[in-house]
Amino acid sequence: MGSREEEQAIVNWQVLEMDSGEKRLNELGYKQELRREMVNSISSLNFMSACLCHVPVYKFCVILTIFYQTFFKTLAITFSSMAVFTGTPLYGQSLLYAGPATLIWGWIVVTFFTWFVGVAMAEICSSFPTTGSLYFWAASLAGPRWGPFASWCCAWLETVGVISGISAQAYSGAQALQMIILLGTGTNKGGGYFAPKSVFLGLYLLLIFIWAVLNCFALNFIAYLHILSISWQIIGGLVVIIMLPLVAHPIQPAAYVFTHFEMAPQDTGISSIPYAVIMSVLLSNYCLYGYDTAAHLTEETKGADRTGPLAILSSIGIITVFGWAYNLALTFSIKDPNYLYDVNNETAGALVPAQIIYDAFHGRYHNSTGAVVFLCIIWGSFFFCGLSVTTSAARVVYALSRDNGIPFSPIWRRIHPKHKVPINAVWFCAVISAILGLPILKINVIFNAIISISTIGWVGSYAVPIFARMMMAEENFKPGPFYLGKARRPVCLVALLWICYTCSAFLLPTVYPITWSTFNYAPIALGVALTIIMLWWVLDARMWFKGPVRNIDMRNGNS
Repeated sequence: MGSREEEQAIVNWQVLEMDSGEKRLNELGYKQELRREMVNSISSLNFMSACLCHVPVYKFCVILTIFYQTFFKTLAITFSSMAVFTGTPLYGQSLLYAGPATLIWGWIVVTFFTWFVGVAMAEICSSFPTTGSLYFWAASLAGPRWGPFASWCCAWLETVGVISGISAQAYSGAQALQMIILLGTGTNKGGGYFAPKSVFLGLYLLLIFIWAVLNCFALNFIAYLHILSISWQIIGGLVVIIMLPLVAHPIQPAAYVFTHFEMAPQDTGISSIPYAVIMSVLLSNYCLYGYDTAAHLTEETKGADRTGPLAILSSIGIITVFGWAYNLALTFSIKDPNYLYDVNNETAGALVPAQIIYDAFHGRYHNSTGAVVFLCIIWGSFFFCGLSVTTSAARVVYALSRDNGIPFSPIWRRIHPKHKVPINAVWFCAVISAILGLPILKINVIFNAIISISTIGWVGSYAVPIFARMMMAEENFKPGPFYLGKARRPVCLVALLWICYTCSAFLLPTVYPITWSTFNYAPIALGVALTIIMLWWVLDARMWFKGPVRNIDMRNGNS
């Protein structure tokens, strides 16, 4: 190859190496620190492209391959944060509040409004492909006057949400393991081992520890785990969704699944139909968030201004279909609705889907082997989801500490010199989420409190940049490849109203009469946390926190 061709090869190699996402990151004021390792064998692809850059078809194929690999790995991590079986622990109480019809059709309603939120987030992600994501968006969209305050509120809401999200998945995973052990050792009626609270807490802490250790490896290794995750969840989801109704005999009629409405005021203390309906669809509200994970990894993926929005929307689409199908499979397979909640049944009334699955397999094969296998599939979903949420939470803490918005920021923003991952931030998130689980030993409703805090914090953080995007002047917005144009205001308005409803619903008491054992502790916990955060802002942070801190000057190339 001649010198001119060699020079052109180097230029093309640099174009691929400094992709559109990294260029936009530099324009926003950040230098590349995290390794963009989401693409397998990227170095060899760049080398081959440099050698054969004069062949347009080959160059197109290389770029297409890079985009596909990046998108697929970004989608894998984002999809893992949502997961097919996430709503399993809430299925029983959602069914109890208002019967199957509300649960099934509630999913459709919730997914409809979730798409508005997802589309609004995708547009912003396309314009701001940074690891700080939500709070960076808030700062940039709110303008210089309100930007620091908007950024502060969004950052801490998101931090509270994602860290408690780790706790929620650890609790779900520990509960699934509890059921696996119980059914594998003889059931509640047959002398099986039902893990007490101390052992349950041990399982909870073990899962968090494993997730933290795995997140200390290079991102390329984590990305492969998430590819395994999406394969596990899609294949496992199809197995459970298709096989469970086939195994169950007899199944519930369609009229029961789609039209039966039944309240249980004697169990829930709720006699108001609207209140019961709101409680019933909390399952759907809880399952349909976490798609912003794609935005947290945009500094570690190629072409993030395109792959990030696409991963957000694709994850919502997959969960919309698979989540509804899973709820249908469970509901059709119910043998006796009243028996599901009996503390003397085979699963001790602790996890309704586990009892449904057990009844299906025991009724046909007279053993619990199939139920244990299916519960292992569901547990795997929780495991991969927790791994992904830990990845996301660490990036949020890293980004906030990079901008000096968290105590001892220099510690949490340190990057491992070899793996290029924020290891200190990983362990910060792990320790806090472990502490959140300690009340398991004394409080029976701790899971409801954890998921309420996670949902309100995580989903609530979406509201700040979406509101700022809705209010800002259009000429001040630099659109990315995904752009809503004139549709942005109505889309953002619907999204904002839906977020407000979702957060309000998770603050409501879930059982009446209200006692110390049934009280929803989320409002108190969030109230205390947000009061501290706001006082910190008024008394101190407003004088030094200016939002995202630029560490590169595009005007002179200095950093």
